[in-house]
Amino acid sequence: MYKHILVATDGSKLSNKAIKTAVGLARSLDARLTGVYVMPEYVPPVYGEAAIYVPQVSPKRYKELTEKEARKALSVVEIEAEAEGVECATLHLANNQAYEGILRAARSKKCDLLVMASHGRRGLSALVLGSETNKVLTHSNIPVLVCR
Repeated sequence: MYKHILVATDGSKLSNKAIKTAVGLARSLDARLTGVYVMPEYVPPVYGEAAIYVPQVSPKRYKELTEKEARKALSVVEIEAEAEGVECATLHLANNQAYEGILRAARSKKCDLLVMASHGRRGLSALVLGSETNKVLTHSNIPVLVCR
């Protein structure tokens, strides 16, 4: 059935549930697993007349900090996969639109199933905060398993 599953994580507890689901499914199907973490690209601060002073983070320091967060989130995928004997790879990439990064990773790794969490936001909060899961569902031609 599925041979290569991609699981997206943002490091949240809800993502950990999706990771457990993806690992369990990969184990039962004897499939490979790839964990992905999408981090925002560096955007230099822009100051105007009424700007509040915010200490500038250099592109190098920003990269160090976001890669540290990515490694932390992806280590959960690696630990779960190892505990269940599932072949696993991880990757992190930069993209200001997380859903685009997730879909790009799935295509480049030739995954045949995406597993991700949904916070279940509705109404105004979904409109304001956006839903990466909904965007993946809208733009993906690969099946998506949503965990809540």
